[in-house]
Amino acid sequence: MRRFVIAVFFLAFATCLGAAKDESVEQLKSRFESARPDDRPGLCILIAQQQLRSADKFFLDGDVDQANAAIDDIVSYSEKAREAAAQSKKHLKSVEIDVRKIADRLRDIKRTLAFDDQAPVDMAIRRLEDVRTALLKEMFGKDNKKEKQ
Repeated sequence: MRRFVIAVFFLAFATCLGAAKDESVEQLKSRFESARPDDRPGLCILIAQQQLRSADKFFLDGDVDQANAAIDDIVSYSEKAREAAAQSKKHLKSVEIDVRKIADRLRDIKRTLAFDDQAPVDMAIRRLEDVRTALLKEMFGKDNKKEKQ
């Protein structure tokens, strides 16, 4: 019986995750506005990840303007995730890890682009590194050590 309950729980959890991935970026953005402060970092990262997939697809299709718009969303929502995580003092580590993965993927994408198309991606990578630095300072800065003592 216990295994059955655990299996049902995991099935429900997987269904919820799948439903969140099936939502469009616009639906996620509207959910962000009304989300609880603790839920905002995760929603922002989900939006950034979906926009990363979209940007990659747009670059492959040759639609640089759409790709650059998606990259602007990636940076914007990564910064919002940082702000939400810093305000709630939760999810700092997971947001930092996700932003690092997004920046790494953008570096991979940048290597496939023509030289003229690389500048916006390079700027986005720098801004994502700034987000990561701020998160790391929030987690390990000297001010935090004083608060804990």
